[in-house]
Amino acid sequence: MHHLPLIISLSALCIIFYSLFKVVTLNKRIPGGIVKKYWRLFYYLIGLLIIGILATLLFSSLPETSKELIAAIISLSAAIFIAKAINLFYKIVKEVGL
Repeated sequence: MHHLPLIISLSALCIIFYSLFKVVTLNKRIPGGIVKKYWRLFYYLIGLLIIGILATLLFSSLPETSKELIAAIISLSAAIFIAKAINLFYKIVKEVGL
């Protein structure tokens, strides 16, 4: 049970790096405009998530308040990411006329 948080964090990092790879790959195919603007924001949010998870993994001796702050930042960036992704898909569906 002691290793469960580590396994979950490493799994999260794998998923985030996969997402970053997909964002970079798709970036070349996206024309300018609103979609491109959101896409750039995804870079920053994914980077923030990676930094936060790595900080909690690598610096386990951090004070509890620092860990709580990092967890809060990770949660906030994840929430912003989800909201922006849903917003982007909504605008695409609206533009397509579905």
